[in-house]
Amino acid sequence: MENFALIFTALFIGYLLNKKEVFPKEAPLILNQFILYISLPAMALLQIPKLSFSYEVIIPVVIAWAVIGLSALFIFYISKFFAFSREETGALMLVGVLGNTSFVGIPIVQAYFGSEALGYVLMYDQLGSFIALSTYGTFIAVYYSSTKKVDKKAIVLKIIKFPPFLALLVALFFIGNVFHPTVVSVLSSLASTIVPLALVSVGLQLQFKLPRHELKPFSAAIFSSLFLAPIIAFGMCNLFSWHNSASQISIMEASMGPMITAGVLATMSGLAPKLSSSIVGYGTLLSFATTWVVYKLIV
Repeated sequence: MENFALIFTALFIGYLLNKKEVFPKEAPLILNQFILYISLPAMALLQIPKLSFSYEVIIPVVIAWAVIGLSALFIFYISKFFAFSREETGALMLVGVLGNTSFVGIPIVQAYFGSEALGYVLMYDQLGSFIALSTYGTFIAVYYSSTKKVDKKAIVLKIIKFPPFLALLVALFFIGNVFHPTVVSVLSSLASTIVPLALVSVGLQLQFKLPRHELKPFSAAIFSSLFLAPIIAFGMCNLFSWHNSASQISIMEASMGPMITAGVLATMSGLAPKLSSSIVGYGTLLSFATTWVVYKLIV
């Protein structure tokens, strides 16, 4: 109960601070940078070594890419069926496909399963969602917003230089090892900042305005993100008889709301900014209810 009290309190604080314009507009960016450069790497170094080398470590990665791929196909064809505009299609290919598996995923999974589940969360997020955002997301943003060619070299360098990804690679070499208590204490203190900072950042960026003519693309994105994605993950786990902690965490991660960073990317690329913000805002709040339903179904 304490974890959920923190989640909703931090979200409300962020939303209220945004409404009162207490922080500058750059505040979410600054908070996100702190999380990406300090909090997430610390959490990766703290949690990944607790995993053991087995096929279970790969399950979150496989499910993450299956969910992203099949969700993208659904959005692509549903956009054609309803004749959504190019900008709306591009926006949906981002916010209707990529889930908020770190900023919202980490606090929710931690609330339901405890900190011991965070290793699988990071595998799903860093080797799934993050790489997809950097590659697939960049391609979608460029393809639907302009005629520029995608710089493949720049994408690869962006992935390699990304601090959480580097920390994940380093942490993989320490699987099965135990750090000195002092190291664990430092990493724990830094990693503990991710939950309050991430949720305040999410609250600062929530937008809820939705024009009526965008109701169809909005509904398509919400369905894809909150309903289709966990169904795909659940189906894969049953198809391959994956019934363990890794599969449960992967299904939970798949059920998270739209990725805020994907919404920012859509907005910066001119892909239906108001629609993108509305999908992220409503999707984030709705995800607290849908993830509870998913949790009850898988435990």
